[in-house]
Amino acid sequence: MKPFELIPPIKDYIWGGTRLREEFGKESSLDRLAESWELSCHKDGMSIISGGEYDGMTLDAFLREHPEAFRTDCMDFEEFPILIKLIDARDNLSVQVHPDNEYARKFEGDNGKTEMWYIAECDEGAELIYGFRESITKEEFRKAIEENTLLDKLNRVKVHKGDVFFITPGTLHAIGKGILIAEIQQSSNVTYRVYDYGRIGADGKPRELHIEKALEVTKPEPPSEKYGQPEKKSLSGAECRPLSSCEYFVTAGYDISEQFTVEASDTFMHVLVMDGEGDISGIPVKKGSSVFVPAGAGTVNIKGKCSIIITTINRRI
Repeated sequence: MKPFELIPPIKDYIWGGTRLREEFGKESSLDRLAESWELSCHKDGMSIISGGEYDGMTLDAFLREHPEAFRTDCMDFEEFPILIKLIDARDNLSVQVHPDNEYARKFEGDNGKTEMWYIAECDEGAELIYGFRESITKEEFRKAIEENTLLDKLNRVKVHKGDVFFITPGTLHAIGKGILIAEIQQSSNVTYRVYDYGRIGADGKPRELHIEKALEVTKPEPPSEKYGQPEKKSLSGAECRPLSSCEYFVTAGYDISEQFTVEASDTFMHVLVMDGEGDISGIPVKKGSSVFVPAGAGTVNIKGKCSIIITTINRRI
């Protein structure tokens, strides 16, 4: 079974910008392109196959019809395990938190969310929120929300292109304005807003906050995970940067100078082109292209001068 390109659903959240259209070639009639869901079988937005025998089919329908493309390592999951997005923050996102699996499945009928951010582009001086500066009690957390002093207690981090952040459930966080990221996450759409800068939604009312649920699931402490620039290692035809590895996904970045090959054996792979152009097993690709490689596809030849992110389930790359 050959690789194929995916077309993402687009989300037009209030904080979104235009860079996904202007820089990554995303097509939409929406004015704001806040998120493109590059790899998704989630009910709130499914990727569509582009070209070939399965043109126009949702990825979810394709995998139900061809479970062999999902393959061995994925059979432990009850449903497709990951969701990959490009996110363009023209304005600050809300300060928010995601629950773990147990809480989300009990109260939301969805998965929890473990996620990773790769800073693809950022304005000079751009920053994001990543947990608390110091540990506080739940009571102090509630008081900070009520007295509108929460932002004073949060850890602000200036970002640079290529930085990586791993965000576990319960970690308070927010993408800051002027940042464009690739997000690799569990397949989930559960978010609890804690603070939203007093913004008004499309209905003319302040956007909903989820204070009580956030208080239940948030870890009111600094994150323990390291962040920053991953180290590079040289491979034949590419430089590799391991980005993240957890029970839900394994992700690495590659800067390809001319030609590089990977093997698709026991599980699928997803290739997201972050810069440049080239060819993936006969599929012409450019910045913003999203390619699904079915399990068992064998040797995948990537040609050209480009930067890509490869995500899979087991480390086969």
